[in-house]
Amino acid sequence: MALANGSVVTEFILLGLTDQPDLQVPLFLVFLVMYMITALGNLALIFLIVLNSHLHTPMYFFLFNLSFVDFCYSSVITPKMLMNFAVTKNLISYVGCMTQFYLFCFCVISECYILTTMAYDRYVAICNPLLYSIVMSPKVCSYLMLASYLMAFSSAMIHTGCILRLTFCDRNTINHYFCDFL
Repeated sequence: MALANGSVVTEFILLGLTDQPDLQVPLFLVFLVMYMITALGNLALIFLIVLNSHLHTPMYFFLFNLSFVDFCYSSVITPKMLMNFAVTKNLISYVGCMTQFYLFCFCVISECYILTTMAYDRYVAICNPLLYSIVMSPKVCSYLMLASYLMAFSSAMIHTGCILRLTFCDRNTINHYFCDFL
């Protein structure tokens, strides 16, 4: 067995949106405001659905889960991006990059399945309004959400597992503001 180069990448350099220093502060402020609006809007929707008993219906149950996933989705990428606007060297560890990639995949895939479930809920409400409460019982809604999260978990594990099998021994720069591997 021949000896190979044993060097491996332990951290990645995120190139970000821009390398111009005069744009760093305005971009930081714009993205900070957008993140705060997104986070506060999703959290307000979550608390409103939890606190108001009139909103304990299947449609709002799915909307609650969608808001939760959107909050997590924006919280996976944006804090690191904001930090990269504030520091000069935009580094992320290999483990941090893989964790961010997994959570990004999980949130994106679960959002797709939740939106599909919401479409099914509206289909049943429109096409079978008399059977709606039977077809979309709390147990069925819980199973649909569980299935959405399990599919997202397994798909994200597969995507991340495929990335973990790759060797990054030469280039450690990612031409993006988060760990997205083309």
